[in-house]
Amino acid sequence: MNNSVKSTVTEFVLLGFSGGQEMQIFLFSLFFGVYIFTMMGNGTIVCAVRWDQRLHTPMYILLGNFAFLEIWYITSTVPNMLANFLSETKTISFVGCFLQFYFFTSLATTETYLLCVMAYDRYLAICRPLHYPTIMTLQLCYILMFLCWLFGFLSYSVSTMQLSQLSFCGPNIIDHFMCDMDPLMSLSCAPAPITEIVFYILSSLIIILTLLYILGSYILLLIAVLRVPSAAGRRKALSTCGSHLTVVCLFFGALLAMYVSPTSENPAELQKIITLFYSVVTPFLNPLIYSLRNKEVKAALKKVLRIERA
Repeated sequence: MNNSVKSTVTEFVLLGFSGGQEMQIFLFSLFFGVYIFTMMGNGTIVCAVRWDQRLHTPMYILLGNFAFLEIWYITSTVPNMLANFLSETKTISFVGCFLQFYFFTSLATTETYLLCVMAYDRYLAICRPLHYPTIMTLQLCYILMFLCWLFGFLSYSVSTMQLSQLSFCGPNIIDHFMCDMDPLMSLSCAPAPITEIVFYILSSLIIILTLLYILGSYILLLIAVLRVPSAAGRRKALSTCGSHLTVVCLFFGALLAMYVSPTSENPAELQKIITLFYSVVTPFLNPLIYSLRNKEVKAALKKVLRIERA
């Protein structure tokens, strides 16, 4: 039987963050500033990698693609959140809710895959420096990026379709600032344990396996770095990898707390804060983490900013 026939809900209400009108205006101003900075910071990195010939290497092409991904990732949630801060109804259409859910989960999954490729690139550059130019060619780099996006958007396509086919007959109030699995499942009129179990098994596998791969790569990388006789060489290698690991810890830490550990018993406000970490804070910090710790990126950013002012 097609459950979608039973659905009478045509829109959902996203409660967002609690507070009066003054608090809503304050939150709007705060997140609007964060969004603009994130767009400008990641956009500048994309332009720097695109325009500076010195950055046309796999490491920086991956970084540019990562920054491009972050622009779309934060855009999948924050503009709607900003609109809701100033809205009295705070509604999102039925189709819009599931589109947001699909794009948000797909972009987050793409990010986990891309972080794996970035870890693989650093592993080759430091552990196998002589073979690095022949293994990590620009062609392979572009193929790996394409596969990250392809599998990122395929991973949750079936789960999203199954979720949208559930019966929603009311209520339609979501105590969150975005459409996510837990609040949507709680609004379903009929229980769908298989859909929920498949989603969380898939999420756990993706998060845990990609995290283990990244950590394994960096353990091997750290062993190789410690063998470098030059102190300056060790510092450069650790600085490059340190920025990547900072992003990994922030992003995966929040994902593990949200999708691997049980969250149904957590207060709604805590779930919102955890979601903010991997949906807003990480994209916001990435330009600072990568640009401030990398001389080549800082030089390219200065060049881009000079071009824009000219």
